[in-house]
Amino acid sequence: MSPQPAPVPLLIACALGIEQFALRAGGRGGAGGPVTVLRTGMGPAAAERAVTRMLADPALRDAAVLATGFCAGLAPGMHPGDLVVAEETRDARGTTACVGTELLVKELARALPGRTVHTGPLTGSDHVVRGPERSALRATGAIAVDMESAVTLQSAVRAGERPVAAVRVVVDAPEHELVRIGTVRGGISAFRVLRSVLPAFFEWHRSLLLPRR
Repeated sequence: MSPQPAPVPLLIACALGIEQFALRAGGRGGAGGPVTVLRTGMGPAAAERAVTRMLADPALRDAAVLATGFCAGLAPGMHPGDLVVAEETRDARGTTACVGTELLVKELARALPGRTVHTGPLTGSDHVVRGPERSALRATGAIAVDMESAVTLQSAVRAGERPVAAVRVVVDAPEHELVRIGTVRGGISAFRVLRSVLPAFFEWHRSLLLPRR
């Protein structure tokens, strides 16, 4: 018998300690291979450094990469706790296509019944976006914005061909704008939603191990 290929590792990247805590609180059972939850630090420069460093480790050289955490919704009618599954991430440096969007949408609906899941382009910024700037980004076709997803996926594919995806939880939206990110701790639903997404991530990860036709 031919030897079985080694399980594909999964690297889940988030920026903030509260995001990492939510993901770890959700447990890791059911993954299709080794899982690493990386806290990159806030902002694109920190994310680029952290992801590049992690993927230089031979154990993670071929890892699938999924960027997650909180984001700002751009579309009217979005609410805190809504989910965003990126079809692509984009910033001034370019666009990265995401893999397995439809599967992630299906599995998130299964893991979080009743939660709204939005799909579309996820754009990057180097600062917290508010007010009129939010409307300007919406005019580009993006449905949400965060500071790390675009550069996380760019860094991942630059380090080698691999599946990448981005799933974010809306923490503020045009009609529900936060004063500061720290108010995430004030009782909105985004933390609880993020704590519940891992089963969907693991199903996405397992799908990568299936033979290609």
